[in-house]
Amino acid sequence: MASNKKPAAKKGIGAAALLAVGAICLVAGLLVGKFVIGAPTAHNPLNKVTLTAGELDTVVGTYTYAGETHEITARAVIEDSSSLATAAKEDGTYDVPTADAILGFARNSIIMREAESRGITVTDEDVAAYAREVLGTDDYATIAATYGLTEEVAKRMLSESAVMKKLRDQVISDSGVGEAPVPPTQPEDGNHDATSKEWADYVIALLGDEWDAANNTWARTDGTYYATLQTYPISNESASYEAAEQAYYIAYTAYTAESNNAAQEWTNFVNGLLGSASIEIATLYA
Repeated sequence: MASNKKPAAKKGIGAAALLAVGAICLVAGLLVGKFVIGAPTAHNPLNKVTLTAGELDTVVGTYTYAGETHEITARAVIEDSSSLATAAKEDGTYDVPTADAILGFARNSIIMREAESRGITVTDEDVAAYAREVLGTDDYATIAATYGLTEEVAKRMLSESAVMKKLRDQVISDSGVGEAPVPPTQPEDGNHDATSKEWADYVIALLGDEWDAANNTWARTDGTYYATLQTYPISNESASYEAAEQAYYIAYTAYTAESNNAAQEWTNFVNGLLGSASIEIATLYA
């Protein structure tokens, strides 16, 4: 019998979790250049672990980037990954944001400022498409209910994530990473030696300039595929599933290497941004 019980809302997710994907789970583990925890300030809330609603604008940290210093309030950190209603305790107070949450807020803010400086923006259509890509839906009410957010917060988080994705795509645009190759269709009868034009077309599409279609043969023998596929009968009209499978493995290995290089390029870029920044966090609360 099917249950009508609704899934419990997921509280306290961060932008990276909503984003869900290694695509941009980008800033985790990266450091900010100059880092001071528990720096004494006029607004230092080290003597408390909770805040009342009237204290949500307490400054819990600052970050300096591109010559400008920005204050970080408890309200801003809480609303970066939740809603005030969700974060409120039973007695109406709020936990002081943790040092990790404040650091994460500063990291995201710096990256968003870099995107803004490059003129990167997203439309409502961009955000909806991004939501469908990573969460399978652009129904913000459903997303908000699932993650214990308001619709406004859910949409803002997705919007920021979509901007970060555009920035990442821009940074790695010259890395040569394309779409991941799709595996060839397997033979229905399980005979991997079977041949077909479908598999020939599949293989030749992967071979690219390594294949001479006009002369129905290899264009060169010094390419990525030749060493492995030279022993398989391949023509414009026929190739085996096994040949297609081998071609897929070669293509996927190359794609993985390119993806890893692109990921490192993005990491280096973000570390370069954060390495020029400094942050003071006025709490040790964890």
